[in-house]
Amino acid sequence: MEANTRSTGRLPAAFLTPGSSSFMDFLSDHSPDMLPGKRSLPPLQGAIEAPHGTTIVAASFPGGVVLAGDRRATMGNMIAQRDIEKVFPADEYSAVGIAGTAGLAVEMVKLFQLELEHFEKVEGATLSLEGKANRLSTMIRSNLAMAMQGLAVVPLFAGFDVDREKGRIFSYDVTGGRSEEVGYAATGSGSIFARGSMKKLYRDDLTEQQTLTLVVQALYDAADDDSATGGPDVARRIYPIVTVITDEGFRKLTDVESAEIARAVLERRMEEPDGPRAALL
Repeated sequence: MEANTRSTGRLPAAFLTPGSSSFMDFLSDHSPDMLPGKRSLPPLQGAIEAPHGTTIVAASFPGGVVLAGDRRATMGNMIAQRDIEKVFPADEYSAVGIAGTAGLAVEMVKLFQLELEHFEKVEGATLSLEGKANRLSTMIRSNLAMAMQGLAVVPLFAGFDVDREKGRIFSYDVTGGRSEEVGYAATGSGSIFARGSMKKLYRDDLTEQQTLTLVVQALYDAADDDSATGGPDVARRIYPIVTVITDEGFRKLTDVESAEIARAVLERRMEEPDGPRAALL
């Protein structure tokens, strides 16, 4: 079969016969070595130094959900990259924010995008948001062997549920365990500070614009207490990646829009360095 493939320039019949709506299952059957979790690793010889993405935040509002991330990647105590992108569209109505080992995380996102596209082409319909969240859970679980060696990927998944007509947020652990979050969520090294910030500021009646400001405030608070999280860099014009998902689909804010929100937050922080305060009662 291999010789025939080379001579005719055509793929074997097995590659052209749809056997599953899952692209991951297809790779497992025909090229398992291409799956990130199936690769063999050398014996661990101490800590592995690789760029890591840090803080991702999400918050829902009536009509949709916002997903955002800072721009810093770290490698130990060093800044590996100042302008990394950590938030990507999964499809028209969902997005993924990555935290953990940057290289593996980006590769997992690309595979997830292919998984959703493959399902749509084979089945002629899109997966439900719940189904997308479950598929991502399976992919994270397949990376467990690498996670045990320090190469973990812990994303945040958000999207607009066209059936329920609302935004939803899903968080994960390294084993692929999935939890649906109510209102807001954060992951990554600065998540504890970002979550604390949103806990005091979040309301379920926020407008889209207020929610955009909320996530930037949360990322600012994370950067204020976590050295691995990068705050708005005015000198280099590097601002958070902020995305919105509504019934109109996925939209990434332009650099100008993101800069406008970040600068407004910075101006207020000049007056109140610790940020806006919630009422005691």
